[in-house]
Amino acid sequence: MKKTLKLFLFLLSMVLLILLVSNNTFTSYLLGEVQYQKVQLKPGNIEVPHERTIIWKNQSAFADSIYNFWARRTISEEMLAGKGNAPRILLAKLLIGREIAEVNKTILKLKAWGVSGSSWALNKKGDYDFTFTILTTILWFYGDQPEVLYPETKDFLLKVLLTEDGNKFRYTAPRTLRLVKETENHLLMTEGSRYLKNRWIMLHGNKDSYFNNIQNGMESKIMALLEEMKTNGLYEFNSLPYIGYTITALLNLEAFASDNVRAEARNVLDYINWCYAIGSYKLKNYPPMRRRYEKSVIQDFDNNYHTVFMKSWLSFVPYGNYSDRVGVGKEHAIMGACLPYRPADKVVRLLFDKRDGYFVRMGHGPTSSPEIYFAGKHFLLSAGGVNRGKRSLIVARPITLFLDDNAENLSETFHLSGPGTNFMEWNNTGVYKKFACAAGPVFIPKSFVPIRKNENWSIYSTNDSVQIAVHSTAGFGLIAIFENTDSDSLLSQLTLSNREIDKLKTCFQLPDGHKITYNVLASKDKWVIISDNEQMLNRDFDNWPLIDGDIKNVTQR
Repeated sequence: MKKTLKLFLFLLSMVLLILLVSNNTFTSYLLGEVQYQKVQLKPGNIEVPHERTIIWKNQSAFADSIYNFWARRTISEEMLAGKGNAPRILLAKLLIGREIAEVNKTILKLKAWGVSGSSWALNKKGDYDFTFTILTTILWFYGDQPEVLYPETKDFLLKVLLTEDGNKFRYTAPRTLRLVKETENHLLMTEGSRYLKNRWIMLHGNKDSYFNNIQNGMESKIMALLEEMKTNGLYEFNSLPYIGYTITALLNLEAFASDNVRAEARNVLDYINWCYAIGSYKLKNYPPMRRRYEKSVIQDFDNNYHTVFMKSWLSFVPYGNYSDRVGVGKEHAIMGACLPYRPADKVVRLLFDKRDGYFVRMGHGPTSSPEIYFAGKHFLLSAGGVNRGKRSLIVARPITLFLDDNAENLSETFHLSGPGTNFMEWNNTGVYKKFACAAGPVFIPKSFVPIRKNENWSIYSTNDSVQIAVHSTAGFGLIAIFENTDSDSLLSQLTLSNREIDKLKTCFQLPDGHKITYNVLASKDKWVIISDNEQMLNRDFDNWPLIDGDIKNVTQR
């Protein structure tokens, strides 16, 4: 009998292992990347800003439009018993005070249709945390307003729909024999909602230690998770679509947790938003990201879930000129608008005013991809990063030049990448100060024609006196950015400074005599840029700090 049981368990383990190995998401955790919990990044010389003096409005037309968009929708019978937007529709109706009795009646019809945590072959009913995270928001907003959330509805939420409580902090994905670490967004949604249900019950009179987050250890575990994210960054950095769910879970904690947890959740949100501000220009953002290889085909800048939150928040302050069009992510816009978090002052300012510009490098730890940005007053160069093997789940993007224009798609920008067209073969880290290079040609948007040109160089200009110098061949592309420069003189100087044109594949001489060397075919663990004026640079981006560079002038008042 014992031998039969052992054989059964062995065969079961083998089947499970095969299923895991066939799933890229899980093998990335089991066999691939070193995760952020396993490393300790240096902080770098750029601090995350936290100061808040901006007076935000209490209402915004954008937020009202989002609330009404969701409130007008109906909930089908199918939506009552499955993953979807039913909780957001209910929340929207409550936010604008519409159909209160009907909302309560509908909540009582909802099903606890699954279990929390990542869904996969042996956990097909996973992802229920996507639902109860929003139901947690409803509980905390209206649980003490019996005229809005009826007592029986509140009890149904607590006893039936909010399925996680106590202190069973689950670090691993369901049904993986504790071999596979849970993904970041699921960890935050599941354990954050568990923590907040405990807190609600405790604050409403239940003294059982089971619900006391201090006594049962949930407070310390949540704090430790947030501290890791604040110190070492996100594993699922810039992720599409998961950054939206990560931010939503953090917003709930920032709104409803204890003072200590609220402050730490705010710190993580401030870090995420500071990185976004550094890596975007006028809310255009196209960084490397981790998770979901199928998202590599996205070229529309409005398909960015982080941008949706930014538009929600910025709608409450008269700052900056930007399009409030939302391509995807209206489900996240409602959460950004209704929950109380707002970004720090310097984040808001940097989104719209790059001042004297900056050069910033962001580390994401071993066997990951860095982020590299150079900004001028009227432009931003954004590195595309590097894939580190199939299990890394890192989507490398083209190096992209953002200008002060209305570009909504990659095809409307100058960009370059290579070698070839497969992003898994790229090392698009070749961004430096006013300069970028890659092992492929430069794409020129149709709206631009050169104002000056010769055999090797083309000069393009913008209305705000930005000159873009381009050298492009089938296997090599280079762009250099100049401001307020005479185009005839620039073309002549570039030609004179780089007379041996073959050397451009490894070395670029600026008109002022400055020399940059690089290797566009560098191995995937090395920064493409080698030296600046014979000064060797730190190319080991696996060991780069969290945020490092020169951004001093931008953050001055």
